Amino acid sequence: MKRPGPLLTLLAGLVLGVFLLTLNAATGTRTASADQKNPPGATVSPAASAAPGASASPSSPDPSSPGSSPSAPSSSPSSSRAVRPAPDADYAGRTDDDSSAVAVSLRNGKAIAYFCDGHDKESWLKGDVGSDGAMKLTGRGGAELNGTLDDGRRIRGTVDLGGRRYGFTADRAVKPSGLYRATSTVRGAKIDGGWIVLPGGRQVGVVDRDGTPSKAPAIDPETGAVTIDGHRIVARPVTP
Repeated sequence: MKRPGPLLTLLAGLVLGVFLLTLNAATGTRTASADQKNPPGATVSPAASAAPGASASPSSPDPSSPGSSPSAPSSSPSSSRAVRPAPDADYAGRTDDDSSAVAVSLRNGKAIAYFCDGHDKESWLKGDVGSDGAMKLTGRGGAELNGTLDDGRRIRGTVDLGGRRYGFTADRAVKPSGLYRATSTVRGAKIDGGWIVLPGGRQVGVVDRDGTPSKAPAIDPETGAVTIDGHRIVARPVTP
């Protein structure tokens, strides 16, 4: 049997070499393509690996964005104003027609008032003072005083007495101004006297002797001393 010739051996070697070269080139191309898609050290995003059509979960609303937080309840300052109780003080003044005088003494929400014309008309009245400074005082014979305390500085109101109505303004009084009263028995007669000392020192008063009223003599504003029918008595400040 004849051995293959040198020419056949050479051709077989060439064919094998070309086959190996082609195989190596194809394998290198596929490896380079894979490396370009996923370079070394790269992290693949979960979203990229998600199946097509899958939706991401909605994000939570931003608390700082407008409208994201519930609106706080609106609060407006109260329109009501706190009312202070009537101060303890004395007030004295004249009626609008200047015919008479009115004095009012306030203590602990109570009030006592005196109206007199300095001749023969008088009335003692008493009652309560509201937290708003309003007062309705009553006296004998249907006498009535309605007034309002104005910021603690004065009292404005009316007195109904003997079928007439008197408007008045009584300013806050500073001692010795204010309201005084004296009761005693002089020469067998019951004496009941009332005095209003107005700002500036003017006095208006009436003394009742057993039910008969008349003009009262002046008192000493510093001591309250007064002489009635030759008998010395003392008029004292009036408080409720």
